[in-house]
Amino acid sequence: MTTTKLCLIRHGETAWNAERRLQGHTDIPLNAKGMLQARQMAQALKNINLAFDFLYTSDLKRAADTAQAVVELFGVEAQVDSALRERHFGALQGFSISEAPLQRPDIWQAHIARDLDHDLEGGESIQQFSSRVQKALDNIQMRHAGKTILVVSHGGTLDMMYRIASKQSLGAERVASVPNASLNWISHSQGDGWSVGQWADIRHLEDPALENVDL
Repeated sequence: MTTTKLCLIRHGETAWNAERRLQGHTDIPLNAKGMLQARQMAQALKNINLAFDFLYTSDLKRAADTAQAVVELFGVEAQVDSALRERHFGALQGFSISEAPLQRPDIWQAHIARDLDHDLEGGESIQQFSSRVQKALDNIQMRHAGKTILVVSHGGTLDMMYRIASKQSLGAERVASVPNASLNWISHSQGDGWSVGQWADIRHLEDPALENVDL
């Protein structure tokens, strides 16, 4: 049986993470803590002698800079894939989770209710986001069947991958924790499809990591 293993890595902390702002496609860089987290994550992979075949990253700077820590330590090349981006949060992007309900209450309500077809005024609906992430996962799996792949992405994207691998309903309340710079494993076996392995591992970080606010 051919098994493909993916180690999913959330990017390190950004200033907007610390301010609890919805980033979406807004290209915010890592802050100093986030850069440190990226280096600690890469060193943890080195310490366990993880053998992997390919490294993928979202094109957004916070993910690409996190992947760069792996590139520098392992001497590998990162393959950039915009399909691994965070969900586009439309009119909510840039608002903190305390500001959004006051500034755009109608859109915020659709967001927290997980209205599957609402695009948050110019963003992506949950259905559109799910389709994008499913296609990205399937493409990686088909391209690299039987390999071990590192994927550096975002909190909402990794939550969607968790939903796909665990067969959790798109409309269900989020149950997966996705801290900054965490290591999360899913695998794909022929016949059985996707499954979730170890999740939300942050033992390699010296300080606590922030949870994602992207519902």
